Amino acid sequence: MSNTDYEKVMGLEVHAELSTKTKIFCSCPTEFGAEPNTHVCPVCMAMPGALPVLNEKVVEYAVKAGLATNCEISRNSKNDRKNYFYPDTPRAYQISQFDKPLCEHGYIEIEDDDGNPKRIGITRIHIEDDAGKLNHNELGGGSLVDLNRAGVPLIEIVSEPDLRTAGEVDRYLKKLKSILEYIEVSDCKMQEGSFRADVNISVRKKGETKFGTRTETKNMSSFRAITREIEYESNRQIEVLENGGKIEQETLRWDDVSGKTFSMRDKEDAQDYRYFPEPDLVAIRLSEEYIENIRKNLPEMPESRRERYLKEFNLSEKDARLLTSSKYLSNMFEAAEKICGNAKAVANWLLSDVSRILNEKELEPDSIPFTAEQLAKLVELIDKGTISSAIGKKVIEELFENPKDPEEIIKEKGWIQISDAGAIKQVVEKILEANPQSVADYKAGKDRALGFLVGQAMKETKGKANPQMLNKMFLEELKK
Repeated sequence: MSNTDYEKVMGLEVHAELSTKTKIFCSCPTEFGAEPNTHVCPVCMAMPGALPVLNEKVVEYAVKAGLATNCEISRNSKNDRKNYFYPDTPRAYQISQFDKPLCEHGYIEIEDDDGNPKRIGITRIHIEDDAGKLNHNELGGGSLVDLNRAGVPLIEIVSEPDLRTAGEVDRYLKKLKSILEYIEVSDCKMQEGSFRADVNISVRKKGETKFGTRTETKNMSSFRAITREIEYESNRQIEVLENGGKIEQETLRWDDVSGKTFSMRDKEDAQDYRYFPEPDLVAIRLSEEYIENIRKNLPEMPESRRERYLKEFNLSEKDARLLTSSKYLSNMFEAAEKICGNAKAVANWLLSDVSRILNEKELEPDSIPFTAEQLAKLVELIDKGTISSAIGKKVIEELFENPKDPEEIIKEKGWIQISDAGAIKQVVEKILEANPQSVADYKAGKDRALGFLVGQAMKETKGKANPQMLNKMFLEELKK
């Protein structure tokens, strides 16, 4: 039996760090990258007698996320203790939510692999505190504990097991990340661990309705790694079943170098955590007015922004969807378009060369080093004929390495477009003389020969010749 006789069944638990200024139960700052153990106090270090106080902003941000993902908001929820021992969990329990989460029964709309709309259910969104971080020292043979992250507020977004392919998982995660960025509750910087996912996978024969035994791979923080993990782990499970084996319910870790999953421990169930209500915190009661006030102040979401781009800027459905998938990219598009007034050109640069370089460097859009003003200036220089589009590509590359005024870049590099008729005529005559076969081909009705000749002229001038003038002059000479 082949792998195509099986289907994957997947659900995700996404942890997003909230962008509050202070931690969930104390007033320590949440900034990333501080010296170890400098953003700590008796509460987040779990000193005896130190009591937690719930940060109201955490509740607001969680409700915001719930409303943006079509969840029902609980008017009456509470915090619970989730008991487990790990060296970077100073209390030996996490303050989370068990049976009364803030948000339940939501959904996100994505497209399946055939482009059809598909609704992915969201079981719940609850608040909890993050653990600290272990820094493993292989040379010293031990590990050091940094508690700066302990107490940083998280929301955990738990999906229904509605995902069937790696493509669906990728689109779901990107859509969810986009929503959280738009409503400004999390910066979602995967490289800093502020948006990460636990991937639950089981496999079953096509046509079966009963779920198989699942494994959970923890703390995945790269879209590419998640896709690779899904393919590897599902194939591993199928191989075990085909050989007459049994899948063990366990927690796994992903090794990106070897491209394999490795067992960490048996998977815990709810009873293993011995949940009980957090006695040091009061219940969370939310009024209708409080919830409606948050709902009224939700910002423009990706879908409505996409619709606006179709009408206002006459962009294609694909371009509008790609631009609005990232709030940072979308904001940059709007700011640059406002300056130069050429929406299609700005969209083309962002979705072609800029996106290509981001992919090559494995960077997120918020890592673009240049400003919307600099991008708009580049578009204006091309529109005025100061530089060609070919030189524009070089300027984009340069802006990633050395972000400054594009006009300065083209002056320093000597990239200003040649628009002098005499200079261009000399190039045209030289290329015609060197390519008699192409001249004959054009005169015999092969129009593509003109494109070849223009290309040779652009090569001769290192992309600096005005392409419109080249075309016109070649046509004039070829018709003689």
